[in-house]
Amino acid sequence: MKVAFYTLGCKVNQYEAQVLAELFAARGHQVVPASQPADLYVVNSCTVTAAGDQKTRRMLRHLKAQSPGAKVVLTGCYPQAFPQAAGQLAEADLVTGARDRAKLVELAEQCVAGGERLVCLPPHQRGEGFEPMRVHAFSERTRAFVKIQDGCENYCSYCIIPTARGPLRSKAPEDLRRELEGLAAAGYREAVLVGINLSCYGRELGLRLADAVELACGVPGLERVRLGSVEPELLTPQDIARMAAQPKLCGQFHLSLQSGCDATLRRMNRHYDTAEYARIVAAMREQFPGCAITTDVMVGFPGEDEGEFAQSLAFVEKMAFAKVHVFPYSRRPGTRAAVMPGQVPRAEKHRRSARMIALAAQGRAAFLQRQVGLVEPVLFESRLADGLWEGYTANYTPVRAAGAENLQGRLLPVRVTVAGDDWCLGELL
Repeated sequence: MKVAFYTLGCKVNQYEAQVLAELFAARGHQVVPASQPADLYVVNSCTVTAAGDQKTRRMLRHLKAQSPGAKVVLTGCYPQAFPQAAGQLAEADLVTGARDRAKLVELAEQCVAGGERLVCLPPHQRGEGFEPMRVHAFSERTRAFVKIQDGCENYCSYCIIPTARGPLRSKAPEDLRRELEGLAAAGYREAVLVGINLSCYGRELGLRLADAVELACGVPGLERVRLGSVEPELLTPQDIARMAAQPKLCGQFHLSLQSGCDATLRRMNRHYDTAEYARIVAAMREQFPGCAITTDVMVGFPGEDEGEFAQSLAFVEKMAFAKVHVFPYSRRPGTRAAVMPGQVPRAEKHRRSARMIALAAQGRAAFLQRQVGLVEPVLFESRLADGLWEGYTANYTPVRAAGAENLQGRLLPVRVTVAGDDWCLGELL
C-alpha cells in the first residue's frame, strides 16, 4: 500500500517519522510524499501546546474529507498524553502513542486488511528501556538527525511532555556508534544529536551527554557533530570542557531560557536562575569562541506583570543571543500552570510577544553583522531559485554563495561579505 506521513513538532518527531517510514518500506509498502494520494496517512502529532492538538485534529478531519477511502493513523505525543480524548476521535482509524512504534506497521496492516478501528495506547512505565531505533537515510538532507534520548522528569509547571514521553532513557553507546557509522558511510557529513531532554543523556547508564559527544566525534567520516536543544543547568564546567576538546563539535548551542525573571522561573519550576544561566553562557562562550547561543523565551506566563516582563526583556538584551524563539504562554490542560492565578489576557501576551520579538531581531542582526569578514567552512545544503547555494557554518549562520557546480553536501571555505535579514552572503575561496 501507499503510505504518507504528516509530522508535527520537534526534530525527535521527525526522526521517529523517518524510522516509521523505513519500517513501512522494509515491509514492502511504498512511502509517498504527503501531497500524493495514499492508502494510509500517518499523522505524527505534537502536544507541546493546545494549539498543536488543534492542528492535529484539523489535519485528521482534512485527510478524512480529502481521502474518505484511505485509513488515517494518529500517533505520537498527543494520544499518549490524552488517551481518552484521542481515542474518541472518529477521524482516526488507528490510534497509537509514543511507545512501541515498531508495532505501528503491524497494527496499520491489520487496520487496512480488516477494516476495524483500533486503539492501542499502552502507558509509559517506570524502568522502560530506550526503544531500538535506527535511521539509515534522510531525504534530501546533508545533516542527519539522531535520537539518543527520550523522556523527561523535570515537570515544568507549563509542560505536558513528561506525561507524553515518560521516564528518562538513553540509546546505548554501541547502538549509537553503529547508527552514526552507517550514516557516515551513506555520505552524511554532519550529525545532530537530539532528544526530549538531551542534557539527561546517559543518566540511567552512568554516562553524561559529553560521552555521546565524544563517541560521535570519533566516528570516521563525520566532519561535524551538533547538539539539539539542551537544558542549561545540567551542563557542568567539566562537561563543557570535555565537549570543547572535540574539534568536530559545532559551536552552536540552544540553551532553553523561558524567562529572564527569577520569580517567573520559580513559578515555571525551572531548575536554575538567571545568574546560573548567565554563568553557563559565559563558560560556553569562553570555551567555544565565536559560538552562537540561541534560546526560547515565553511571555505572558501566569503572574507575569510588567515588572517581571521588563526584567525578562533586560536579561535577553544582556545575553546578546544569536537567535530567540519567542512565543506567548499557551494554557495547557493537565498542567499546574493552567490553573494558576494571574492568567495574562491574550491581547497583552501578544503585545509582550511583539516587544520581545523586536528586541530579539536586534540581537539577531548584531550577531549576523559580527560574522562579516570571517572565513568559515560552510556545509552547503540546497540551491536557491536565484542560483545561489545555501549552507551553514559551524555556528549555524545561514550563508549564501554563488557556485557554478553542484555544492550540495560539500564543506567549503567561504568569506562572509554581507549580513542580510536572516542570512549572510559570502564568496567561495
